[in-house]
Amino acid sequence: MTRPDSPRLEHARALLTEHPVVDGHNDLPWALREQAHYDLDKLDIALDQREKLHTDLARLRAGGVGAQFWSVYVPGELTGDDAVSATLEQIDAVRLLAARYPQDLQLAFTAEDVEAAHAQRRIASLMGAEGGHSINNSLAALRALYQLGVRYLTLTHNNSLDWADSATDEPRAGGLSRFGEEVVREMNRLGMLVDLSHVAAETMRAALRVTEAPVLFSHSSARAVCDHPRNIPDDVLAQLPANGGVAMATFVPKFILPEAVAWTRAADENMRAHGLDHLDLSDEGRAVQREFERANPRPIPDASTVADHLDHMREVAGIDHIGIGGDFDGTAFTPAQLSDVAGYPHLVAELLDRNWSEADLAKLTWSNALRVLREAEEAARTLQTQRGPSIATIDQLDGARQAG
Repeated sequence: MTRPDSPRLEHARALLTEHPVVDGHNDLPWALREQAHYDLDKLDIALDQREKLHTDLARLRAGGVGAQFWSVYVPGELTGDDAVSATLEQIDAVRLLAARYPQDLQLAFTAEDVEAAHAQRRIASLMGAEGGHSINNSLAALRALYQLGVRYLTLTHNNSLDWADSATDEPRAGGLSRFGEEVVREMNRLGMLVDLSHVAAETMRAALRVTEAPVLFSHSSARAVCDHPRNIPDDVLAQLPANGGVAMATFVPKFILPEAVAWTRAADENMRAHGLDHLDLSDEGRAVQREFERANPRPIPDASTVADHLDHMREVAGIDHIGIGGDFDGTAFTPAQLSDVAGYPHLVAELLDRNWSEADLAKLTWSNALRVLREAEEAARTLQTQRGPSIATIDQLDGARQAG
């Protein structure tokens, strides 16, 4: 473990000053909803919130975070209009955060915005919607989310949709249905990144066949290193150079450490036995998880575990196609050294120990994500000269398949 005062860790912090982390996924908005009903006086991230959250302003600064995709996630159990309205409330929460802390957070919608925020020593605040249920099978709703500032859509969360299959549910669409393909094309036309975390491998492959812009994996690691369905198979990683996309390694223990998979399955069953969802991060949910962990010590990954994934992802996809997506405040458990958003320097220090160059680390933390944003914007400008907004419906495109 890297000592807090080690020269390597100081080197990492210096690198992050120049090339800060663009993190692909943080669930702070949902944590604020669950724990405080968006009452920012009750849960003020200008204060030390380490007892309740992985994220606060001081720790974002300590971690060298320069840009954050805040997840405007809503659970798959919310469907239809309820999912749309809850997503709007999540978007509102991000805007409330930026308005309350203008010296620290700055809303960003383009790569140029991110660079401008960094120049002003503010943390660029982007938004990503996690799960296609948030658009309620409506391309008009998709466009509305884009107009409100959402810059990626994760095609599914944990549940499969009529038009896209999830990695953690039974398939329903055979990867992507015709409407699912139309969603991808409309996202390309808008300049909204197609996020392939959470989706089934067949959905990943289908999206890569259809997309006309680079894709994103906002928080997924390498399946060859840890065989979990939430991770990315090598054949998909190998397609990223041709596509131009970026895969952002996550820190969630059950996705990165094989020994943690079975333990987490038992912890999830324990949560359900207490009448709680396995993703419940309320005070009650955290208490149940802590009690289980006391009785059943968990296998704990660390920064070297994440570095193993990044080494492999770099080997298969190349240095220009990897990034970081911690999933903080969206998981009950975190690795040693990466327990909260202050931990990124430990990962960079570990990679320095593995002889990653400063130029390569700058790509990992900063420039790869900005390139993908910029290329999605450029693709959209071209596509908007070729076609207008799609008014297709799921019934029009998938009705015959559903009837069959």
